[in-house]
Amino acid sequence: MNTPPPFEYTWFCAGAVLVGLAALLAWRRSLVAVGGPAGLAARLAPRPALLVDLALAALATGIALRWLRLGHGPFLNMFEILASSLVSLGLAWRIAHWRLPAVRESAPVALGLLAVMAAWLLTVDPVDTHRPATYEMGIMWFHILLGKIFLGCALVATALAGVILARAGAWGRTRFQRMPADATLDALAWRLMLAALVFESLMLVAGAVWAQDAWGRFWAWDPLETWAFVTWLALSAAVHARLAWRLGPRAGALMIVAVFVLAFLTFFGVPFVTLAPHKGAV
Repeated sequence: MNTPPPFEYTWFCAGAVLVGLAALLAWRRSLVAVGGPAGLAARLAPRPALLVDLALAALATGIALRWLRLGHGPFLNMFEILASSLVSLGLAWRIAHWRLPAVRESAPVALGLLAVMAAWLLTVDPVDTHRPATYEMGIMWFHILLGKIFLGCALVATALAGVILARAGAWGRTRFQRMPADATLDALAWRLMLAALVFESLMLVAGAVWAQDAWGRFWAWDPLETWAFVTWLALSAAVHARLAWRLGPRAGALMIVAVFVLAFLTFFGVPFVTLAPHKGAV
């Protein structure tokens, strides 16, 4: 007999559905013509940002209820990490949406990525977890927070890179015509990637301190540590190439997307297909 999902699972489902609806609405607003009845209806429809706010509230409520029931944060298995990452990445996009007007029209790309994670969340078993002793150390919180800020910066930069790549064709130029020129988006995206590099570097340092306290060594080249370092090397190489060579916006956008894909696979893939001692560290 299957065990029914816990009560708070309803909040997670509601949040995931709202993220998907926000993505669909963002794409609908970009796909309709600017003028005419359809365009007017799309502009008068609820804004995707409002649905994202509701989604974040629902997911945060689910996380809080689960936290109270289990006695630890959402950092251990795939379900918990996807849920907490939806909140952190969604919050990163909302802050960028609020502070950086150039980011706002990239909503279809950013929310499309979040919608993939939301759909993934609905397929994962919300099994209860138990906190190991290695997760009772204060440095772990800094390690996790720094990792989430790093990925949030990379997400917003990837959304801008996606717009640059989409505008290589007539379809993308039409849909994202209200956004600034590619050179402007490129400069902003790389400022975000520079911030991502800073936070990932700090994440690795905090992770090494945590590893020393938890397992008695700073570094052991386990799969997650290795791939996190590979991600750092890829991001460092991309930033160096951008600063040292005269790369156009499209070449820069391709590098940003490649780094984000590598980071995504590192944080949401490697911990769950290996026997690394700190599964789900981010």
